[in-house]
Amino acid sequence: MKTEYMEPRKAVVMLLFLLQLVLVLCDPPRCDPAFRGHCKPTVEVKPKCSDVPLSYCDDMAYTRTMFPNILGHKTPEDAESGAEYLLVSVAESLLGGACNPDIRMLGCSLLAPRCEKETLLRPCRTACEAARRRCGHAFEGIDMAWPYFLDCDRFFASEEEGCYDPLEGLRAEQDAEPVDSMEEAPPRDPATTMQFTYHTHAQMVGVLKRVEERCFDVARTYSVGRSTEGRELLVIEFSNNPGRHELLEPEFKYIGNMHGNEVLGRQLLIYLAQHMCSEYQLGNERIQTLINTTRIHILPSMNPDGCELAVFGLPDNNYGDDNDEEEQGPRYESWNTGRNNAQNIDLNRNFPDLTSVAYSRRRQKRHRTDHIPIPDHFWFGKVAPETYAVMKWIRSIPFVLSANFHAGDLVVSYPYDLSKHPLERNMFSPTPDDKVFKLLARTYATAHETMSNGDPRCGASRTDGPKGTANGAQRSSIAGGMQDFNYLHSNCFEVTVELGCDKFPPEEELSSGWQENYEALIEFMEAVHGGIKGIVKDEEGNAVKGARISVRGIRHDITTAEDGDYWRLLTPGVHIVTASARGYSRSMKKVHLPRRMHAAGRVDFVLQRAAPELDPQREEEEEEDEEDFHDRFDPYNQYERYALVSESSPSREERAEKPWWWNYFVRPGGPAPTWLLKHH
Repeated sequence: MKTEYMEPRKAVVMLLFLLQLVLVLCDPPRCDPAFRGHCKPTVEVKPKCSDVPLSYCDDMAYTRTMFPNILGHKTPEDAESGAEYLLVSVAESLLGGACNPDIRMLGCSLLAPRCEKETLLRPCRTACEAARRRCGHAFEGIDMAWPYFLDCDRFFASEEEGCYDPLEGLRAEQDAEPVDSMEEAPPRDPATTMQFTYHTHAQMVGVLKRVEERCFDVARTYSVGRSTEGRELLVIEFSNNPGRHELLEPEFKYIGNMHGNEVLGRQLLIYLAQHMCSEYQLGNERIQTLINTTRIHILPSMNPDGCELAVFGLPDNNYGDDNDEEEQGPRYESWNTGRNNAQNIDLNRNFPDLTSVAYSRRRQKRHRTDHIPIPDHFWFGKVAPETYAVMKWIRSIPFVLSANFHAGDLVVSYPYDLSKHPLERNMFSPTPDDKVFKLLARTYATAHETMSNGDPRCGASRTDGPKGTANGAQRSSIAGGMQDFNYLHSNCFEVTVELGCDKFPPEEELSSGWQENYEALIEFMEAVHGGIKGIVKDEEGNAVKGARISVRGIRHDITTAEDGDYWRLLTPGVHIVTASARGYSRSMKKVHLPRRMHAAGRVDFVLQRAAPELDPQREEEEEEDEEDFHDRFDPYNQYERYALVSESSPSREERAEKPWWWNYFVRPGGPAPTWLLKHH
């Protein structure tokens, strides 16, 4: 039995052996240089020069190219489907015509490089470097990084390596153009060249950053906070010593775009920043004097989220509590899209209502209307991030004068904004400084080309006062306004400038809007040098911080800054001015301010130490307690919940930082071209 079992097994083994032998004998010989004739070696097909296949590159000075190209695209189809070629094809429209066709031709020199004698030639590094110096600003203006494929060191060659100039055809055309004059037009400075189109937030930031770079000795940008959706509240400052307060130099501010759909003010402040920079460098004595004697702060957009939605339709629908609509109704109506911030909060109704506090004190003995503390209950309401940021800003700098820009009428309105009528019906409601505010409002209105010439009475608004100026509460009574907060909580006098009936004028009217407001913008800044200024010291020459400057007949004091200096806006005439501080005797002076003064009158005070029993402020314990209370800001850290909401959603900030052009370059299923992002 055993022998019978083994025989079939041997047969199977023998069969497998024979099969393996057949396969070996039939296997074609492998290529081996040591044995000639066994096989034919694989022939590598070398790429050859061919016609330029890319339509946006067909006007180059050469007609032959080769693939793979310098960027590694193996075929023309690969090149055409990439974000690099897409950028090259839209560069002219994307950059607003700047650097055209330089950028396109540089890109084509890499995507469809020059080919001669079956060899690729690299473009010259010098051409790339010159283009970057000339065109870098254009990419910054749209918040786009300089394209990686235009890396001058990586993809371009030196002349020693045998490069060629990809712009030679362009230069030949320029040389062939007839010259009508021996004089050449001066090159346009992109930092100060005004573009009368609406700017996205990224474009606005780019403009301000370029102005800072261009006028670095007198300009500085800084942030006061972020919006609900994470956009920066960027300020540009002008001063001969930017970044610090200088003794006796008044602080001034402009704020635009508090309502996101009122966009002209935002544009005017962008143009003003560019104008201040260019005119300072051109030697304009008026602008140089203004910057050298004033610290000017410009916040073009307080509500960038609303503006992006109003102008460009870029909401962030993933933000906010689920019950926002239940609390405040639909997110936006069609007629006021973008007016409110991303939380649907009207920022000009979101400040502490200190006017009601001032009205409630009118019957009290020695009542005042200055430096009123923020009530604790305010912090338990819904405080917008933009409001919080601006409040801290107002408290951190001793501003003297300010204006914020709106639209819907053509008028300058001044405090109070809240009516003193028991039912808050529209009614003339003056501040103790009504004469000063009327003078300030007239300063802007009369310098404006048309504001004081007529009364447009936009919609249902009524001015019922001198043409171009009006009391805010008489026009339209509101509580929680920013200009009342400035006046009642700080030293700052603020007015509201309504720039016209059309809240969103067409771009064709931006140039005329600038011309109409230019002189008024400058004259109002110069008005910060009205009234008196000075320093309050003690007998030993030490500055007295927080001393009160009082004017007889005006129940509104201002206080000295950190270095003891002060500024008090006043009308021309005779004034009795008193300086006082805790632990010191009062000092009184009579001041005469003539008309047409071009600088504030200098009035210094020296305070003498008072014995405790003779201290004139010792009995005013209630006032002392209030002054201490005034220094408290968000004492219960209620605002932290808003900050935590913002920090817990980093994706919202990422979405907000994506520029307006981003989605154009993203292809479904393809890699995101993050190299286009400046901050990636």
